[in-house]
Amino acid sequence: MKKRGIVTLVVIFGGLFLGLMVFIGVLVAAFSPDGFGGPGDRIGVVEVDGTIMDSKKVIENLRRFEKDDSVRAVVVRVNSPGGAVAPSQEIYSAVRRLKEHKPVVVSMGTVAASGGYYIACGADTIFANPGTITGSIGVITQFFNIEGLVERIDLEVHTVASGDFKDAGSPFKPFAPEDEAVFRAMVQDVHRQFVEDVADCRGMGIDEASEIADGRIFTGRQAYSMDLVDQLGSLQDAIEYLADEVGLEDPPVVYPPEDRMGIIGELFRVAVNTTATEAQEQAAPRVLYQYMGPR
Repeated sequence: MKKRGIVTLVVIFGGLFLGLMVFIGVLVAAFSPDGFGGPGDRIGVVEVDGTIMDSKKVIENLRRFEKDDSVRAVVVRVNSPGGAVAPSQEIYSAVRRLKEHKPVVVSMGTVAASGGYYIACGADTIFANPGTITGSIGVITQFFNIEGLVERIDLEVHTVASGDFKDAGSPFKPFAPEDEAVFRAMVQDVHRQFVEDVADCRGMGIDEASEIADGRIFTGRQAYSMDLVDQLGSLQDAIEYLADEVGLEDPPVVYPPEDRMGIIGELFRVAVNTTATEAQEQAAPRVLYQYMGPR
């Protein structure tokens, strides 16, 4: 009897364990991007959303899809007014690298201006909605002067600098003409880089690109008429265009997996990012590929 009871317990717990494993497998299959059918051939979508202050995550996602043979082509969905110069240039370079391995299309959302447009230039084909806000090909940096406020609260600021221009742009001193000359030369050089890349990617001469690179914004339809975008259409139109390009019929669409940190980790991440963003907002000077208008 004892032996039979032990066997019965083993069978019961073995069955429960097997059932649990099957249940976990079903959940994993149901909630994974590949579903139940395995990877197959897919279209990848990488999102560039919000102000561009860092490129790391976007580049990681582009690289992930570059290495994934089941992802036959990639849509880069841009919904951004632009942002810092270097991250915009880094993502642009990553998009150009990716298109050497598989077709890449950019789909513009509500706004894809300045640094957002810079990124779009790296793709094979650019889609914009007719009402998308785009363009704003230009560079901006801003400085604040709080001398009056400092005097009002009777606060003294003592600066020791290693050179005449080390504190150029400081909010505690007047913005002198020689300071402006230094920053204007820098802005013009960064702007020239933008114009050169637009001209190269869009098949324009430098002079032609310079004429429209005065910071003005365009609707998607205006940009289309000026050859700044290739097609008018939505994200779905871009996906269908790519599917046709690689010979797929109604392929599944996959997004990069999101990091799962748990609720404590997520709260910590939000707190850190909020603090970092606030610090970046207060730092000066900043040179931006960014549309500063309403959005």
